[in-house]
Amino acid sequence: MKHYLGVDIGTFETKGVIADQDGRIVATAARPHQMLVPQPGWAEHRPQEDWWGDFVFVTRKMLAESRIDPTTIAAIGTSAIGPCMLPVDADGAPLMNGVLYGIDTRAAEEIKSLSQRIGAETIIAKCGNALTSQSVGPKILWLKRHRPELFARTHKVLTSTSYLVHRLTGRFVIDHYSAANTSPLYLPDRLAYSDELASDIIPLDKLPEPAWTTDIAGTVTQRAAEETGLAAGTPVIVGTIDAAAEALSVGVAKPGDMMLMYGSTIFIIEITRERVTDPRLWYAPWLFPGQHASMSGLATSGTLTHWFRQQFARELDPETAIVTLTQEAEKSPAGAKGLVLLPYFSGERTPIHDPQAKGMIFGLNLTHERGDLFRALLEGIACGTNHIFETYAEVGQEPKAIYAVGGGTKNKVWAQATSDIAGRTQIVREKTIGASYGDAFLAAMAIGEVKAGDIEAWNPVATTFEPDAAHRARYARLYSIFRDLYPATRKSMAALDSI
Repeated sequence: MKHYLGVDIGTFETKGVIADQDGRIVATAARPHQMLVPQPGWAEHRPQEDWWGDFVFVTRKMLAESRIDPTTIAAIGTSAIGPCMLPVDADGAPLMNGVLYGIDTRAAEEIKSLSQRIGAETIIAKCGNALTSQSVGPKILWLKRHRPELFARTHKVLTSTSYLVHRLTGRFVIDHYSAANTSPLYLPDRLAYSDELASDIIPLDKLPEPAWTTDIAGTVTQRAAEETGLAAGTPVIVGTIDAAAEALSVGVAKPGDMMLMYGSTIFIIEITRERVTDPRLWYAPWLFPGQHASMSGLATSGTLTHWFRQQFARELDPETAIVTLTQEAEKSPAGAKGLVLLPYFSGERTPIHDPQAKGMIFGLNLTHERGDLFRALLEGIACGTNHIFETYAEVGQEPKAIYAVGGGTKNKVWAQATSDIAGRTQIVREKTIGASYGDAFLAAMAIGEVKAGDIEAWNPVATTFEPDAAHRARYARLYSIFRDLYPATRKSMAALDSI
């Protein structure tokens, strides 16, 4: 029996899975870690401890508990949060903490200066994306400007997945889907790096080599084998960003298929027939040649539930606190007794792309209880998600099927509110473990054991969330207020940054 190993590094947790040839999960493991916030607008991980350390821990745990012979693992797939920015030296050793994806907004000035110098329209036309906090190019420029001594020692700038692959194989590679986030240094029409838009950010040979997700990056080195317990010589695929692996795990495979990932952030991927160019959305080549992806995401989602628990439910058992809070939210009516929450606690990504946006709880009165607040939080995230759905419709990419995945699918208040506010059905697969399962499937694809369509057999549909017509009118009024609040307070939000 062959097995496939998948490991995914998330914002707050690393998950691993070992699947057999029929897609059955034979081992799982997880390990939590923290997101570091050294100052407002920054978000970091420790690559040695949080990325590689977690990979080693979950891999060894799965091998030990399942007693699987490591030589039966036919291929390894990895994914991680992204796009990230990590400078390393010639040995691949990190020179600083990993700078996380769009929730880290430290490069706001670099985004502004590059956009003004190159021209926003030129950037979108050439790169397929506007420069936002999701873009790696401005963060590299931030490194050059603010940490010149580290920049001078930088051999390569990696993302989280490419760091893992290097630790396993010794190679510096990155998939095209991830590389497209290196704007303005990657041109998707050429599937290659280019410095024609900005020659002063970094020499292109300091970026990892682009390849397709299911290309074999290399094999497990002897050193990596000793650290992880894996067999030396096991093939390792190039891998990808966690959201892409998660999309594949739930059957997103053809144009019109959309993944809605409920995680630390909401992240959405839709497969499209052609490149979608709109400044409110992100674009990248998909995981395989000839396919395109249009992406979007909120800056804070599951992160907000963690924040709420830590600040307002400290007396509850951390293991069951979210369950208890959700039960309290269930007692609150749809609309949370007139509360509206803007989930912009770390600025916002799509579709407004405003790092100065602020969170807001609007409509409080003395009758509101904790359950109302928690329900308003979940409904606020659902409103932000619907704002993204509307953006896709406006650019002519109405989704044909929405596949929901992630821990939030287990929170019925959150998932149902999303369907009710948006008026859309969500499909949930049997296995919702997420990206690590997609990594195992991608590993099997890489060695020719399965094809993309085989995910239907690996992971059949389990249930759906259908919109409740009884809540439609109330949520329509709530959503209208939600949309009005941001433009009405945007200038005041920005002014707060100077206080």
